[in-house]
Amino acid sequence: MDIDNLIAIDTHVHAEVSCCQPPDLFGKEFDDAADKYFGTVLRQGRRPTIPETIDYYRERKIGFVMFTVDAESQMGRRRIPNEEIAEFAANNSDIMIAFASIDPHKGKMGAREARRLIEECGVRGFKFHPTVQGFYANDRMAYPLYEVIAEYGLPAIFHSGHSGIGSGMPGGGGLRLKYSEPIHLDDVAADFPDMKVVIAHPSWPWQDEALSICLHKPNVYIDLSGWSPKYFPPQLVQYANSLLKERMLFASDFPLIHPDRWLDDFQKAGFKPEVHHLLLKDNAVRLLGLGAKPEPAQAG
Repeated sequence: MDIDNLIAIDTHVHAEVSCCQPPDLFGKEFDDAADKYFGTVLRQGRRPTIPETIDYYRERKIGFVMFTVDAESQMGRRRIPNEEIAEFAANNSDIMIAFASIDPHKGKMGAREARRLIEECGVRGFKFHPTVQGFYANDRMAYPLYEVIAEYGLPAIFHSGHSGIGSGMPGGGGLRLKYSEPIHLDDVAADFPDMKVVIAHPSWPWQDEALSICLHKPNVYIDLSGWSPKYFPPQLVQYANSLLKERMLFASDFPLIHPDRWLDDFQKAGFKPEVHHLLLKDNAVRLLGLGAKPEPAQAG
C-alpha cells in the first residue's frame, strides 16, 4: 500500500457485487431493508462493483480494507468468493487490502480455507458478523479458525452492537442481536492474545463494554464504522481523544456509509486535531502490519 500518498485508510469496506458470478437474489429483502435503514445512496440503482469501489477510493487517495460476509449457514445466501477479492487486492495493492470471511459453522474445513487464503492468496485479516452468522464470538466452534488467524498474527474484525441488517423487517429477519454483544469478545481476546481483535462500530447499546475490553486487552481495537461521527456516543469520542487514541480506526462501512460523509462529519465531532492522524491512518498502518508479510509464529 502506498502509505505516504494516502490521506487515510478505511478499515471497513464491503464487497457487494461479484464480477465472476451472477447475483444471488435470495434474501434480497435484507439488502432493501438495510438500504432503507442507512439511507444508502445507490448509483445506477445498485450497489457498486469491486472495480468501481477501487476507482472511488483511488480518486480520493484513501486506502481500504475490503471483505465479504460469509453467512451461508445462517442465511442461506451465497457469499462473494474470498479469492475474487484477494485477486483484486493483489492487482491494486497501492490502494487495497483483502480480508476474508469464513462462516464459523464450517469448522475444520473453514480453518483449512483460512490457511490457504493467507498462504496462497495474500489475505491479511478476517471478518466475522456474529448476528448474521448466528454464533457467539466465544463459541468454541470458531476456535479452529481463530487459531489459524492467531498463528499468523493477523487481525479479525467482529461486528458489534445493533445491526442495520434485518432492521425493520418482521422479527428483524430472524436475526438475534444478542450474538453481537461485545462482552463475548473478551474471552476471544484473552484466549488469543496474538490475534488482533477489532470491535466494529459504535457498540450501541453496549458501548461501555467495548471500551472496557479495549482498555483491558492490548490486542483489541475499535473501528468507527457504520455511524456518522456526529452520532457517536460521547464516551467513545472521549476515549478516542485520550486513553484509546492509538487503538481506534477510521472505518466507514461503505457502501452503506460513504467516506466523504464520514470524514466531513468527523471534522465536527469533537476529535482533537492531534489525534486525527492516528485515527485516520497511523493506527491502521500498525494494525495491518503494512510492509510486513504475515508468517507463522515460531514455536518455543
